[in-house]
Amino acid sequence: MTFNSRPQRESNQMVFGIRAIMEAITSGKEIEALYIQRGAGGGLSHELKALLTEYNITAQQVPVEKLNRLTAKNHQGAVAFISPIVYQKIENIIPEVFEKGEVPLILVLDSITDVRNMGAIARTAECAGVHAIVIPAKGSAQINPDAIKTSAGALYKIPVCRHDNFMQTIRFLQESGLQLVCCTEKTQDDIYKPDYTAPTAVIMGSEEDGIRNEIIRIADHLAKIPMFGEIESLNVSVSTGVILYEAIRQRGL
Repeated sequence: MTFNSRPQRESNQMVFGIRAIMEAITSGKEIEALYIQRGAGGGLSHELKALLTEYNITAQQVPVEKLNRLTAKNHQGAVAFISPIVYQKIENIIPEVFEKGEVPLILVLDSITDVRNMGAIARTAECAGVHAIVIPAKGSAQINPDAIKTSAGALYKIPVCRHDNFMQTIRFLQESGLQLVCCTEKTQDDIYKPDYTAPTAVIMGSEEDGIRNEIIRIADHLAKIPMFGEIESLNVSVSTGVILYEAIRQRGL
């Protein structure tokens, strides 16, 4: 699903040096990851940290050895990676979908940390006509060249919405009239029970931890994929495809 308001994508790149990173932030670049030397001080470091607070950007404190492995150049204790995509806000997308007379189908990924799973899921979601993918700002796989390649370029085409307050975003979807369908084994109901012809947010969790309990507690439906073999679970990217195409089947698309 393509939106006319979608901004042009950015190229992926590493930025090192405090002043260069500060310039990237103030010029509006999307920071995918930021690493700062643990214990670093000085005037410039304090300026950078103040800027991070102002722009609500999270940085990881790491040993200088990690920074040296990222680049052999003078990094001044800071290395950042600019996202290859421009993130959007789900608050802007939902009204536009309704205005087009379409029924929203949103995919929410709760802590999917494997880059290739992220790419494969995005590829399936784009093929299925999902309007947007929602991810948390923390605890989610980076959208990097590996993810882009695995997605076959789908991450350039489907809106990706990264939000700091993930639970607030989930509640926004529900308050906007979308039913929350959690794909989880913690239920007796299968994925064929919910009515996906209604506005829907399908929520998938990580293979290690599943969907966080606070989301499950407010979900409208819990749904599991029937299993008939000896292996107890599917890869999360495969599971996503199964439930999304059940939604597509019901919608008659």
